Amino acid sequence: MSNTPQHVSSSATDEVFTLEKRDDGIVILRFAVPGARQNTITADFADSFDRALDAIEHDTEVIGVVLISDTPGSFLAGADIGLFDQVESAAEVEGLSKRGQASFTRLSKLHVPVVAAIEGSCLGGGLELALACDVRIAAESRATTLGLPEVMLGLLPAGGGTQRLPRLVGIATALDLMLTGRKLRAMQAKKIGLVDSVVAPEALLLEAIRQARMAGKRSSTARASLLQRARDRVSGGLGGLTNAALEDNPAGRRVLFDQARKTLRAKTHGHYPAPERIIDVVATGYAQGIKAGYAAEARALGELALGAVSKALRHVYHATESLKKASFVARNVKPRAVGHAGVLGAGLMGAGIATVTVDKAGLPVRLKDVSDDGLARGMQQVRSFYDKRVAKKAMTQAAADRCLYQVTATTDYSGIGAADIVIEAVFEDLALKQSMLADVEAAADARGNPDCIFATNTSSLPIADIAAHAKRPENVIGLHYFSPVEKMPLLEIIATDKTSKKTIATAVAFGKAQGKTVIVVRDGPGFYTTRTLSPYLNEAARLLAEGASVRAIDEALVDYGFPVGPLTLLDEVGVDVGVKVGPILEAAFGERMAAPDASAKMIDAGYLGRKSGKGFYDYTAKKKQGGKRPVNAELATLLADDENGGPAPGAAEIVERCTLLFVNEAAHCLSERIIDDPMQGDIGAIFGLGFLPFTGGPFRYVDTVGVRRIVDRLQALAERHGPRFRPAPILKTMAQATSDSHQRFYP
Repeated sequence: MSNTPQHVSSSATDEVFTLEKRDDGIVILRFAVPGARQNTITADFADSFDRALDAIEHDTEVIGVVLISDTPGSFLAGADIGLFDQVESAAEVEGLSKRGQASFTRLSKLHVPVVAAIEGSCLGGGLELALACDVRIAAESRATTLGLPEVMLGLLPAGGGTQRLPRLVGIATALDLMLTGRKLRAMQAKKIGLVDSVVAPEALLLEAIRQARMAGKRSSTARASLLQRARDRVSGGLGGLTNAALEDNPAGRRVLFDQARKTLRAKTHGHYPAPERIIDVVATGYAQGIKAGYAAEARALGELALGAVSKALRHVYHATESLKKASFVARNVKPRAVGHAGVLGAGLMGAGIATVTVDKAGLPVRLKDVSDDGLARGMQQVRSFYDKRVAKKAMTQAAADRCLYQVTATTDYSGIGAADIVIEAVFEDLALKQSMLADVEAAADARGNPDCIFATNTSSLPIADIAAHAKRPENVIGLHYFSPVEKMPLLEIIATDKTSKKTIATAVAFGKAQGKTVIVVRDGPGFYTTRTLSPYLNEAARLLAEGASVRAIDEALVDYGFPVGPLTLLDEVGVDVGVKVGPILEAAFGERMAAPDASAKMIDAGYLGRKSGKGFYDYTAKKKQGGKRPVNAELATLLADDENGGPAPGAAEIVERCTLLFVNEAAHCLSERIIDDPMQGDIGAIFGLGFLPFTGGPFRYVDTVGVRRIVDRLQALAERHGPRFRPAPILKTMAQATSDSHQRFYP
């Protein structure tokens, strides 16, 4: 070889790997997937990789290898998820896993040291590739993230990751990464021993070459020493005695794995098979040896990939990726440039919107509130966000300070009129929102800024009503965020008949810049998310009046797969907030949206939820043993007159009534074209409201259960409990169709 690059892929038009041998015997193995913005493991990746290894293995002059990406911002982001949608059998998927394992094992056994130079996304199979190297060096940049997120798709790492990772960083740390799918920054990865060093991006290649020249192959003794040092770092220098006591002997490992399974089942309630298989596969590798672990890993991937849960979660992934590309307007409509944003209201929601605007979109924000005290609380919320980031070493204090300087505060409209977009985040009062819209338009006119967009964060009031007296209704739009804004991924954008396409395009681009998954829905009371959630919450309150206990209702629905129970959710949102929304929806949709009497009684008694100290639960009392919050003991007396005297509804009835009303209202929204397609409905329900992610959303839920069965159950419930259960028109039409394809929302 020479310094001349050598391509090792199958054709000149499909070059993935390039070999460059330096005069000192170091080979730079560069890779880039042609035409892709990020590298993924495609169908022909393994063949190209094997040819590269062939060239290295047959060159006795090579003394070290550096593996580095030629794609900016991307090391290797794992397998192309589309591969799993094309397979027809578990055996075929198992074969893909074994092929990857073999290639990575071959890399690990090269006669020379291999250094992974990591910059950008190093995820899934990309991290498994890096784990097969002797040394890992990461560039300290915002783009660099490392993790094994396969569990988020109902899968598990299957390129040897379940075996290599625990032997590098320890079982407990490895399980945490694989079971949560969380991503690490470069310094966080170094702290746990996942990478050996972190350098500036411009020094990455030089340091990797230096390490390849000096590092040598790592023996099992050297790897054990690395593991111990990783334990020392994680345990604060105490020698990792606790982990070592469990991990370094068979009896201790059994205890560790049993405890992991117990903790896991308390969180997943048995709905997600992948996390349990991860624990099983890791345990197999330690009990029977690494080869048995590899075999178990491949077998598990095949079974999981063909399972219903992984298919549903991959549906969510594909839908999310599709929405990332969607502009929701014609291609010739371009968004306006947004250089500055205003936020009206410095409460939890307003401060959260300001935070993601600065942190994700990188835009300066003018934050307004009616009082200095309100502004101080809002600014402190923003500061707390960055204090936590600094404490976790996710950013430096200097970087945090630069972000904080981007948020300025005011109690009047100074500076607001110059903003390109102004988001109001005050409480649900139509007159107040109309008044604020008029004030923003006046402030914008004073600054010669007629294109200023006014976005309202209402959760129920029709946007057309808020814009009824607007000078420029084409600039008015709804941006419905979810609390806490910094964590919740969804942004529901609501357009009226008068909202311009350019305003929609600008709002979509703005929401994506904030890091949100965006759906665009049509205007109407409650839009999509509030409409679907309201009957679900109302039914929970009715079940309470019928004799079901607070805890029985919440536990039944959490056991079924919802992230929190409906009554806990009402306490968090505020019982009074739900009741304020009720009349708006009832006026539009009649009896099926009527709020139950129980909620009104609770408001009269002052039981508004967490904010008042008591709601369905008592927040003034200490949690009981086992971490459960006590129920508000006074509810029994308050609601005694509502009880029907019959047997209390059981868990199955609780689940069916609440879930079917949610699904039915989603179908009503599709029937009425509030949403354009089932995909947006599924993503809105999962990302905004936590609807059963393992099902893929309410519309995939219907497909899975069967529309005829859904309609039959709704009609039976309507006969027993009233017209609120009558099936949505689209469901009845589908149930009567003779073609199987017309009885499904998805092909």
